[in-house]
Amino acid sequence: MQQDNLIKDIKPKSRAWRLLRRYFLNKYIITVLLFLVWMTFFDSTSFLVINEINKEIARYEKQLEYYKEEYHKNDSFYKKLMNNKEEKEKFARENYFMKKPNEEIFILVADSTSVDR
Repeated sequence: MQQDNLIKDIKPKSRAWRLLRRYFLNKYIITVLLFLVWMTFFDSTSFLVINEINKEIARYEKQLEYYKEEYHKNDSFYKKLMNNKEEKEKFARENYFMKKPNEEIFILVADSTSVDR
């Protein structure tokens, strides 16, 4: 008899308990919540993994734009260089220190040990 009184005292009869039991302890809601938790954190196609993949795609798209711009710059420079003899000569002289047969080239190198302080 004393046990029955204890059980009655433990079981709440409030309206909040009934609402909690009706809506939040419902097997369908629990199933949906477990599904959302699984899809968010544990699945191989979880929202977190998809978010990381989208960030990586955006980074690669930026790199692609950069390389396209560099390609167009280099392509226009190459076309200009191949179509103009003076440009070829200028490029060879500036970058590869080429010279004409009766010409001398002086290359000035700064001494790195004697720095003015």
